[in-house]
Amino acid sequence: MTALTTSKVQNQAGTSRKKTRIKWKTVGHYALLIVMALIILFPMYMMGITSFKQQVVIMSKEPVWFFAPTVSNYQQILENEHFVRHLISSVYVGIVSTLLTLFISSWAAYAIARMRFPGRGLMANTTLLVRMVPPAVLTVPIFALWGQWENIWFQSPWHTRFIEWVNQTALCMANGDLADAVCQIFADGLMDGRLGLILFYSALNLPFTVWLLVGFIQQIPVDLEEAAIVDGCTPFQVFRKIISPLMRGGYAVAAIFTFRIAWNEFILALILTGRLTYTLPVKTTLFMDEAGVRWGLIMAMGTLILLPPLILTFVSARQIIQGMTAGAVKG
Repeated sequence: MTALTTSKVQNQAGTSRKKTRIKWKTVGHYALLIVMALIILFPMYMMGITSFKQQVVIMSKEPVWFFAPTVSNYQQILENEHFVRHLISSVYVGIVSTLLTLFISSWAAYAIARMRFPGRGLMANTTLLVRMVPPAVLTVPIFALWGQWENIWFQSPWHTRFIEWVNQTALCMANGDLADAVCQIFADGLMDGRLGLILFYSALNLPFTVWLLVGFIQQIPVDLEEAAIVDGCTPFQVFRKIISPLMRGGYAVAAIFTFRIAWNEFILALILTGRLTYTLPVKTTLFMDEAGVRWGLIMAMGTLILLPPLILTFVSARQIIQGMTAGAVKG
């Protein structure tokens, strides 16, 4: 009896040791994730903490660990640097280019995923190759092309009369950054405006969104479409009533990525916009002048630019993971 009891105690002790054994592979995995998170978060922390420093503290030769925080950098940006005007430009470009991209790419993805036509396989397999072209390489050709199109189209007599009429409206005659920014939308052109930037961003993001949405469409059972066709629906009605409602997750993922690219892009925005239509990333570079680099204003503007996509990413994290692990692995 005593030997049997001793054996049970030993078995229980062995089981407890097995349960408490440290899985070093799991520990290393989470340690690597923590290190990577710190590498990503440290620049954000430095940018945020520097935005609350005065220029004298920032330019100090010795590191200053304790300082009196100030909001003067944010106050100057919001009150003296026409922040509202450039914010409207960024929001307008991001939202319109995102909607235009989603509208075109959804139809293109549906055609690639469901229809049979010559060149379909080649188009499906080479879609992302267009996205691999650096945008900076296309800047000069697009600048020249937009200049030719604007001379032909946007300087026509009817467009000139429209611009004159817009400039005489009460909105454009009112004072303030908000009125100027909204009025400029109606008078936008391809050069020194935001229309050319919107068209280029839409073309730039189309390959990725088409590739992404094809995966989502291929996950939808074909039986649903066949049943709708039997009930008398046309292909357009099938897409509008069956496919689109089931692709909300795909639309969300594509919209997030498209908006973030349009929100953060700098080179094209610098070349294709003017003084009244600068986006926020372009406005940030204007804080480097003959007087020096005003790091406090740059960091404050960078923090304000960072917040919208950061919040959007956290809110839509589930949709992003779904798109990268489900829809994006097919097609």
